[in-house]
This record gives sequence, structure tokens and C-alpha cells, in this order.
Amino acid sequence: MSRAYYNNSILNFITENSDTILGKLSLNHSNRSLEDLQKNAWVKQIEILKKELIGIDGSIYFEFQIPRMGKRVDNIIIVKDCVFVIEFKVGDSTYGKHAKNQVIDYCLDLKNFHEGSHITKLVPVLIATNAEECIFNIDEVLEHYQVAKCNKSGIRNIIEKFIKNSVNKIDVKIWENSIYKPTPTIIEFAQALYQGHNVEEIARHDSEKVNLTKTSNYINEVIEKSKLNNKKSICFVTGVPGAGKTLAGLNIANERMKADEDEHAVFLSGNGPLVDVLREALARNFVKTSKEKGIQATKENAKRRTSAFIQNIHHFRDEYLKHNVEPTEKVVVFDEAQRAWTKKQVSSFMKRKKGIEDFSMSEPELLIDVMNRHKDWCTIVCLIGGGQEINTGEAGLEEWVNTFQYKFKDWEIHFSNSIVNSPNYIKTEIQKKWLQENGFSETDLHLAVSMRSFRSEQVSEFVHELLELNFDNTKKLYSEIKNSFPIFLTRDINIAKKWLRKESKGTERIGLIASSGARRLKALGIDVKNEISAPNWFLNSSDDIRSSYFLEDIATEFDIQGLEIDRTCLIWGANFHISKNQWKYQSFRGTKWMNINQEVSKEYLKNTYRVLLTRARQGMVIFIPKGSNIDHTRPIEFYDGTYKYFKEIGIEELS
Repeated sequence: MSRAYYNNSILNFITENSDTILGKLSLNHSNRSLEDLQKNAWVKQIEILKKELIGIDGSIYFEFQIPRMGKRVDNIIIVKDCVFVIEFKVGDSTYGKHAKNQVIDYCLDLKNFHEGSHITKLVPVLIATNAEECIFNIDEVLEHYQVAKCNKSGIRNIIEKFIKNSVNKIDVKIWENSIYKPTPTIIEFAQALYQGHNVEEIARHDSEKVNLTKTSNYINEVIEKSKLNNKKSICFVTGVPGAGKTLAGLNIANERMKADEDEHAVFLSGNGPLVDVLREALARNFVKTSKEKGIQATKENAKRRTSAFIQNIHHFRDEYLKHNVEPTEKVVVFDEAQRAWTKKQVSSFMKRKKGIEDFSMSEPELLIDVMNRHKDWCTIVCLIGGGQEINTGEAGLEEWVNTFQYKFKDWEIHFSNSIVNSPNYIKTEIQKKWLQENGFSETDLHLAVSMRSFRSEQVSEFVHELLELNFDNTKKLYSEIKNSFPIFLTRDINIAKKWLRKESKGTERIGLIASSGARRLKALGIDVKNEISAPNWFLNSSDDIRSSYFLEDIATEFDIQGLEIDRTCLIWGANFHISKNQWKYQSFRGTKWMNINQEVSKEYLKNTYRVLLTRARQGMVIFIPKGSNIDHTRPIEFYDGTYKYFKEIGIEELS
């Protein structure tokens, strides 16, 4: 099936009747409310391209699909060894920044995710039909993703310049039938799902190990059987960091919403920033797409809609604590379920915040108890990450299993086989044995390969070995990933910022991140206690000082867990550093550092840096300050040991 509304050889395009071309485009275009506006744009494009392409041998595409972005390129023209990716701005007299970024993004998407475009010459072209003539540098366009710009009379000139010394020729059939393997960000994924795209269109599904579709299919079968047989069921989904657990959860909630609105499927997360960012992103996108369709929509109304789909788990909990009623929701997806609170933590919270004495349920037990109020059926989907607990009082998977072990014994339990085969999820053999005897083990409930760092699937493994101080393994893995996933080191924050700005093209997002416990970074003007607005940081454009692009506001592990950006600068704090070939764990109290001695607290701090080290999709720079001879809270030895360790691994220092 063609990914373009129209494609043909240039020769056939020129000789074909314009009304026939327009008819084919209109037939494939589903958005009827935009018909006149879109038709007028197509008429002008057809007219201009027919005139400009006379005598050029190649292929042409109209409205070529870029699934990850949920968009279509106006035109793609293939001539010799060049793929010209064209954004038309009919009637515009200026070359707008947004349009330039858009066409660069299309090229980057094809380069990264379309197999046929990995080694081709991709040329981003912006045509503002009424603009002044524009001079461009071929090398700058090809090597640095600058945009070739022209008005309605400059397309031929651009094509001829880029193909002047071409020897090779792209096999068009192979190119257009190449596999497209996108790995969208969580934000892009949620937006595309909400617009009606299927998971097959927008997420990588080339490998048995990373097949979100198989995971979704298995859970859908469990839900349908539960519905048919009036059973209550739970599915535990596991995966390595960045493997797509949240994507799988969003997909399930979205699919069940489409399958049966009466199920009131909902995606729940205790990760406040994630909920805020996704809701805001969906609301903004809904308003934007409504406007494009000629429909009036306010952000307030859009947020009401998105709030029904994505909710904060604590609001859900409090609602059903207040009212002892059967919940509306039949299918609930709990993201990062391992972060649900222990009985002690819930009891303390209820006493302090709700005035409830002697509360005796953990959060997993409370949430299961709420869903158990259904008289017929329901399904819970728990998304479990191993080694990502970063808060005191997080219960882990053991508390979920414990609840079924001693209560709610009529529930049907489906679990990822990794839960019993890996030490990352359940520590006690007794619980593992009970789970094996009382549940259904399933390989399709584990997502084994990280998709976040699409440039290298070994990044999470590298981070694990680095944090475990397994020097030889870390060095070996670094040598394997460094060409595809660049990691650099610096002692100068300005050099780090310069690298981020230089490397990122189009709207690729960059940002500064640090541990919330790295309090003495304040001496460098980096205040991790200064709270950010996560939606502004993750979603706003590069000209907004509140956005991540401005490299001013710092996101901590609490802001960025569950989300990701293209390139990060991780600012290393003195709270977690190498001393005598071991990690030293510290927290800052008053005017001095205190040693962390509890093993569980040490694990939380190590997981903080695990989260921070796995937030980048395309590369990162680690900034390690130099310390100070006159500040007792920032002695040089707090930083130099870590710096030396990274250098010995082989991480190159930016100059």
C-alpha cells in the first residue's frame, strides 16, 4: 500500500491531466472540511511543479506519510541520488522558522527511521511561493541540515545544483517499499493515538522482542475473556527502561476506549509531570487539529476530554476513598506500578493529609480493593519497571503479589515471565513460586529492547554496568555504542551547552538535567530546588525561556522520569560520586553533606542516576564540575574521582 496520496514518474506527472491528479489526491484525502483550502494549495503546487520539472528525469510524491509525526510531506522528488523533501507555503512571502524546522524534521525522521533513506542524500527544501530569491550553500544543506529555500521559480535551480555531480541513482521501487521503523517519543505516540492512528503505523514493530502489538493483543484477549466469563483479571507488563511500557499502556487504554466506550478505560500514573505533560500535549494538539478542520475548540474543553483518558492515580485513589461505590472504569492501566506506596507510607499520608487514623492498606491493596467492587468483571494492567524506584515508601512489585497471595484469591493473574526469571522484580523465591503456581506466565508481557535510544539498544545495559562499577563490561559496551549514541564529558557547562545547540537540528529537543539531591550545584547558578513547569519545559518552543531549549531551567529525576528528550546535559552532583573505587552516597542537610547508610536509600539514589542517564534518545554530555578549594561543601575530590572513572572508561572530553 502506497504511503503517498499520489506518486508517479515526473514525465507521467507532467503529461497527466491536472484535474485527474487533483481527483486522485482528493480521493485519498479524508478531511472533507478542508477540501477547498487544500484543493487550492494542490492546484498551485501542481501548476508550479509541472512548469519547473520539465526535462527532469525522476519520481514525484504528493502527501508522503511520516507516521511518527502524524503528518505528511507536501512533496518528495527523487532525482538521481537525491531525495528532495519539499514543504510548500503557497502565497507566503517569507521563509518562516516553523516551516524550516518542519521540513528539517521530515528529513531527520526519514534519515533515522526509513531504511531506504539511511544512506541517501536528503535535501530539505522550503518553497515560499512569493518570497525573494534565496542563496544557499550545498555543503551546509547536506552536512548541517540547513534548508534550501526558493520561491515558485527556484525549484529547478535547486535540483540541478544538487544533482550536478551525481553518479549513482536511487532505485525508486526499493526506496518507496523500504521498511519504516519509527520510535516515537511518548508525547508523539500519545498525540498520534489520540488522532486515530494505529500502533502499527506509529511504533516500531520489526522485532519479536519489541513488538508492542503482540503485548497489546495478549492483554486485549485477557480483557475479552474476563468480560465474557465475568472474571476479574490483572496483567503485569515488564520491560527494560525505554522499552515502551508506557506506550503499551497508552495503546491499551486507547484501544479499549475505541472498542467499547462503556468500559471507560483509563491510563493512570502517579508520575505528576508525565500526566501534566501528556494532558497538555493532547489538549494543545486537539485544539490545533480542530482549528485545521475549521472547528472551534477551547483548551479548557480539550483538557476535560484528555483528563478522562489520562488521570493521576492519587486523584483516582482519593475519589474512591471518599465514595464507597463501584468505579466507573472497567479497564485501568497503572503506569509505573512498582512506585505505588507501601502500607506504612499510605498510613502516614492518610493520617497527615486526610485525618484518617489507623489506615491499614498499601496502595496496591487499596487500588485492587476499589476495582474489586465490580460485581461482574474488570481488568487491571500494571506496567512494571525494574530498578527505577526513586522515592522512599515505594512498594515495588512484591506488594502487588502479596495482596493477591493473602487476599482477592479469585482474581486471574497474568504475568511477564521475566518477573520470575530476573532478580529485578521480586526478591523472594517464595513469592516467585507462589506466582508460578497461581498465575499464567507469558513472554509477550515483557518488552526486552529499549526503543528510547533508537540509535543503540545497548544504552540501558551500558548504564547498568556503569552504575555497578563493572569496569571491563562498561568499557566494552561504551566502545560498541559510542559511534551510534555519542556520550561526551566536560568540566565546562558552556561547552556542554554549545555541543547541545550545535548537534540538534530542527525541533530536536535539548535540555539540562540533574539529581534533585545535587544541592551544591547552586554555587554554579544551577538550582535543582527551583521547580519547573513540566509542560512548558517539554512542549514549548525554542524561543520560550521556560522551555528546555533555553538551557536555563533544570529538570530533575522527578520531572523527567517516564519522559525523554533528544539530547541531554547531565549535570553530575556531589551527592553520588566515586571515592576509593566505590560510589559514595550523600544527602545535603543544612550546611553539610551527610552519609547515606541505609541500603534502600542508597538504591533510591543510584536509581535516580539510572533514570537521568537513560533520558536521552540521541546522545548526551555529562558535565562534572571542578569543585572548589574554598568551599567545604564542594571539595575537588567529590568530583575528580567520578571524572577519572568516566575518562578511564574511554568517554571523550569535549574541548
